[in-house]
Order: sequence, then C-alpha cells, then structure tokens
Amino acid sequence: MTRPLFSAALLMLLLAGCQSGPIQDVVADDRQEQAATMPGAAEPASGEAERAEPGDFQTWLRDFRRQARSEGIGEATLARALDGVRYRPRVIELDRSQPEFVRPIWQYLDSAVSQTRISQGRARLDEHRETARRMEQRYGVPAEVVVAIWGIESNYGGNFGDFSTLEALATLAFDGRRRDFARGELLAALRILEAGDISPERMIGSWAGAMGHTQFIPSSFESYAVDGDGDGRRDIWGSIPDVMASTANYLARAGWQPGLPWGVEVRLPQDFDYAQTELSTRRSSREWAQQGVSRSGGGTLPDFERASVIAPAGARGPAFLVGPNYRAILRYNNATSYALAVGTLADSIAGREGVRAGWPRDVQPLSRSQVRELQQALNARGFDVGAPDGVMGPNTRRGLREYQQSIGVTPDGFATLSLLERLQRH
Repeated sequence: MTRPLFSAALLMLLLAGCQSGPIQDVVADDRQEQAATMPGAAEPASGEAERAEPGDFQTWLRDFRRQARSEGIGEATLARALDGVRYRPRVIELDRSQPEFVRPIWQYLDSAVSQTRISQGRARLDEHRETARRMEQRYGVPAEVVVAIWGIESNYGGNFGDFSTLEALATLAFDGRRRDFARGELLAALRILEAGDISPERMIGSWAGAMGHTQFIPSSFESYAVDGDGDGRRDIWGSIPDVMASTANYLARAGWQPGLPWGVEVRLPQDFDYAQTELSTRRSSREWAQQGVSRSGGGTLPDFERASVIAPAGARGPAFLVGPNYRAILRYNNATSYALAVGTLADSIAGREGVRAGWPRDVQPLSRSQVRELQQALNARGFDVGAPDGVMGPNTRRGLREYQQSIGVTPDGFATLSLLERLQRH
C-alpha cells in the first residue's frame, strides 16, 4: 500500500493543526529541535511523575491492544511494546502549544545553515563518503543533499529526541488533536517491531513520533526505509548506511530528478510581477528568462521544464528559481524555509556559493495574532482573504498584493509591521 511521505517537521505541522507558508514561517523543524531536548523516554519530564495518569488511558490502551491483535499484531510484540507504556502529559503540552512569535526566514537560515553545521556536514560526508557515493549511484540523490537533511533533522544524529515513540504515539492517539492519525502511526510502529527492525527500547525520537537520524514517522519508515548495510534490518537509529539509503530513497520516490539542482538564486527585473512568486506558477526556464529573470552571479539558468520563482522576503530579499528537486524536498517538509535550508546547506557542504543577496534584516516580522489582524483589516477593506487564521497563505498574499498595488508600493505580498499599521490607520 502506498503511504504519504512524511517527516518529523511535517508531522508536527499536521499535529499542530497549522499550515506552512513561504513568508515568515514558523519552521516545524525549529519546534522539533526544541522538543527533542525535552526529557523523554529515560526519565519523566519535570512534574510528570506527580501528575496522575488519566484513569481511562489504561482502558483505552486495553481496547487498542485488542484492535491491534485483530489487525494481525502478535501477542509477543504487543507485550514487548505496550506493557508498561505510560501516558505522557508533556507530549500533550507540546501538541497543543502554538508559538505566537515567529522567526523570519533569515534568522532560521542563520541557524540551520551556520558555519558550524556546514563544517560538521563536510566532516560527516568525508567520514561516510564511500557509503554516500554508493547511495548516490543507487538513488540519484546527491550525497550532500542527504547529509544536509541529516544535519537539519537531527544535527547529524546529535539530537533526534529521546521520547519513547510508543509512549508518544499512544498518548497522542488517546488525547491528541489528530487521534486517528496517531493511532495509525502507532499501529505502524507495532508492525515495525514485529518485523524485527528495531527493539521497543531503541525506538525513540520526537514527541510527535518521528524517529531516528532523519526523522521518519512509522508509516514512512514502513514504505521508504531501506536496509543499506545488508544486515536484514532497517535501522535508522544506529546504521548510517541505512540512514543514507532510506533518506535518498525517500527523495527519489518523492520525484527527485538526477542531474538537476534544487534551484538557483536569481535576479528579477524591476518591473517583475510578484504575483507570479507562488509555487503554483510554473514555467520553463526559457520562459522565465524571456521575462528578464537571470542567474545571480552570471551564467545560464538550469534547464527546468516547470520551474517556479519564489521571493521569501519580498522584493527586498533574494529570489530563487526552483525546480522539481526543490518540490521533492518540500515533500519531506512543506515549508519554504526548510527546503531553502536543505538546498543552501547542501550547496555549502559541496563548496558551492551561498546566497548572494541580502535579507531585509531591519524588517520586524508579524506574530500570528498580527497576521490575523492583517487578514481582518484586508477583509474589512474589501481585499477578501478568507477566514482569518494567522497563517500567511496564498490567499492572504494575494489580498496583500492587491492592497499594496492600491497604495502604490511594490506588490510583493510580503507582510511587514509597517504595512499592517498603515492598513489599520486608513
């Protein structure tokens, strides 16, 4: 059965009930890194031991156990996996938390593509170069891209969480906001245990149930994890060949096209129509060139058949021409900030030039409540953006561009505090 492609960061977007967007996005990976540092499987988080487990959790667990048995999970696996499983209040706290303030994309990239992470990525690639070369030949995904995902998802294995995946998913299936989804992932985790790939004690990861060096959720593990070292098991916790093979397979199945870059930085002409800067707008590189889009630093554009131009910080920030491999990275985590981090970190690990244009670091980003205020104000002025939800999606960017055009400023759809204040004054 074909299963959707998911990773830790995307899973947390789903569990949090929010949508990602290319402007001033809360990067789910950011929350993953924060969550992974919380006490997990080994010891209760602060205060957990004192909090009583909900009385019906064990009743729910017994019912789930019967259902799992009816779906083919063996009694020995159920005993090893579920005996002693605890309800984890900290998991629910993290599931229900919604950060009000967000980091702009340039601050996220400063951290995700730091010089330390670049240097560590080069060292990891050198350390595992033969394995990386074999996986690149097998799947067509460049080694530096696989290493970049490894670095961003878990800081090269230094921080992939220490929550029991079984306890996290059981808690979410019992008390989370996407219970059916978490229940399905818990069943997938049991099937993984029954297959013998890992023991319950070693099945650890984030509070959201994502696991291992490159943070697969159980259903993605079932479909895309690969035995890279030939020992008969798929071990994304302890085997780097398995980690690299699984991650490369994931991207290959997501549509990675060998021989093409993820994208390139470009310069846009002064009269460029920023309404085109949506991933849903796709043209050939030749068509973009005919509009005056040129490669930053010179040279020809990659030969993309269906490429998009994105400008994550509007007219004052860098712009990029992105193709199918960028969209493959988005299948791993559907956030522009994440995909740009993977692409630019991979470039840096491979010794290619980083982003040339500067980011508008003087701009104050909007909080989620301020985005809702922006949406309310746009609706009140007749620029219909739909129900205010605090998320900068395509409809909000379209309405904002229409407002910007009406006041004679570059209609790039980039939300700033000064625009919000001006909109509220008039």
